[in-house]
Amino acid sequence: MLRTSYAVGTVCALLLAVGCGGGGIGTSSNPNTPSQPLFGHVFLVVEENHSYSEVIGNSDMPYLNSLASQFGLATQYYANAHPSIGNYFMLTTGKMESLDDAFSGTISDDNIVRELVNAGKSWKSYADSLPSKGYTGPDSYPYLKHHNPFSYLSDVVGTGQADNLVPFTEFLADLASGALPNFSFIVPNALNDAHDGSLAQADDWLKKNIDPLLSSSAFQGDGLLIVVFDESEMNDVSHGGGHVPAVIVSPKAKKGFQSSTLFQHQSTLRLILTSLSISKFPGASAAATDMHEFF
Repeated sequence: MLRTSYAVGTVCALLLAVGCGGGGIGTSSNPNTPSQPLFGHVFLVVEENHSYSEVIGNSDMPYLNSLASQFGLATQYYANAHPSIGNYFMLTTGKMESLDDAFSGTISDDNIVRELVNAGKSWKSYADSLPSKGYTGPDSYPYLKHHNPFSYLSDVVGTGQADNLVPFTEFLADLASGALPNFSFIVPNALNDAHDGSLAQADDWLKKNIDPLLSSSAFQGDGLLIVVFDESEMNDVSHGGGHVPAVIVSPKAKKGFQSSTLFQHQSTLRLILTSLSISKFPGASAAATDMHEFF
């Protein structure tokens, strides 16, 4: 279902051009990025609409909490806005772009796909319940378009890159065949991402579908997984979108590490690109706080 914006969204709407929630403007290359490991495979899973305190330490999410305790946990990570769509755009373009979950336009700003393609990197968006390969149409519940920001990008819509929008059923097949791309955006449907379903259901989905990835040779060799919630509860407007958990998992990551650095979604976008040896950062990710301390 659609989320309704309110006061903070109105304020953020005035700042769309510069990326509300912190960071810089435009696109730039930052030569001062601290050293961190490079990866051949980076995975981003986005969950929905729960606060840090609701998730971390909650017995309904034993699997995610086990990853948080074994690997890296950002204890001061904040979403950028309410409702959902602005956060998904920040993760992919470094800008808010829209605060309307019913947005149906096309985004032409610099974005993660453009930089991946320019760098010769492969990518896919694996969307749970996507009606068909290459689908860029409206919601088909429990698939929600505004949880799949790639379906709005001018670099994807109406181009051959649309073939990289695939149903999630292809993920385990690609894992088994050794065909995973350099970057995978993983979109559970509205029942499996804690948007409409329970936290326990979301955790079960993660264990079923992500645990095989973590034990695979592809991940153990050069894999990085980021699990983050798009936004907190609507009454939590800290830093725009509220306090949310972010978990960093990799054989190359520090074990049992907790960071108290303030991060937002533009830092995750920067981490993804930096990890794939890309040094051109869209929107607010150009000036975002680097997440190298997890390694």
